[in-house]
Amino acid sequence: MADESRMLFNRDGQAMDQRLEDKYHRQAGMLANRVKKRFRHLHKRFEKAGIEVFRLYDWDIPEIRAVVDWYAGHLVVGEYTRKQSTPEWLPMMGAEVGRALEVPPDNIHLKERFYGKTEGRRYERIDHTDRMFAVSERDLKFLVNPWDYVDTGLFADHRNTRQMVREMAAGKAFLNLFCYTGSFSCYAASGGARLTVSVDRSKTAIRWARRNYELNGLSEKEHRLVQAHVFEFLSAARSKAQRFDIAVVDPPSFYAIESEEESFDVVADHVRLLRDVSALMHPGATLFFSTNHQNFTSRLEELDAADISEITSRTIPEDYIHKRKRIHRCWRIIV
Repeated sequence: MADESRMLFNRDGQAMDQRLEDKYHRQAGMLANRVKKRFRHLHKRFEKAGIEVFRLYDWDIPEIRAVVDWYAGHLVVGEYTRKQSTPEWLPMMGAEVGRALEVPPDNIHLKERFYGKTEGRRYERIDHTDRMFAVSERDLKFLVNPWDYVDTGLFADHRNTRQMVREMAAGKAFLNLFCYTGSFSCYAASGGARLTVSVDRSKTAIRWARRNYELNGLSEKEHRLVQAHVFEFLSAARSKAQRFDIAVVDPPSFYAIESEEESFDVVADHVRLLRDVSALMHPGATLFFSTNHQNFTSRLEELDAADISEITSRTIPEDYIHKRKRIHRCWRIIV
């Protein structure tokens, strides 16, 4: 019988034998080797491009259900949780990856990741440190917080899409719905957009976006932040004269607001949402629509649009290309 002092326990309190602990050590070594190799491949090139946030691993080895991201000397190590997960597994993975990249323990951030209709837990607060630090993405800077939330404040998988927006933004009016911390708007503004309007129902997100604007020297006189439910904003905006030339719509897969009896499901509701957005666009305007729903079924053909093109392959950076899944899907819609 295994020494009880060395036993691991699963979440149901069932004891595991030494063989499982040995298995976890083996997996941690495999993960660390893979991450170290990937870091060597990416780091110098990304450093020259001013990119300080990038992905190093995403469940590349079937038995190792982890995701590892680099944040300017910090590591965010996540586990795709399931019922069989044990409390020891993720700390073992994080510690071994940290040793491999010489990252101190205080800079290693462990996360549990949830999917399906439980993915709303991604947005729940897990700590209250209120700590942030700035990271670079090309010539812009963004504040991230890997302590308090599963999502840190910057979705690096859309850095290519942000650059597309910047390259076409000069002199345009830009609308950013479900804006989160405003990174798309910062790119549009840096590309010369004459106006940006960014909308999110979260007060925390709007405050965070405001700090990103300040960090990048943007004035709210030309770059407005609106704390509102997106559908309420769209309804109110239809009666106003303001129209937009470019829009980004990147909604969560699901959300529900019990107190207001409001819910959203991107599969069921994306056509309704995009019709409402199209009503605010100039003829010939460009609308970028994206989702990270892994089982998304598009009904975009139901839209009355001049052109609809899926551009996913152009929007996913090399560090997010995956053999078995797509980090997101993205369409360009000409209204």
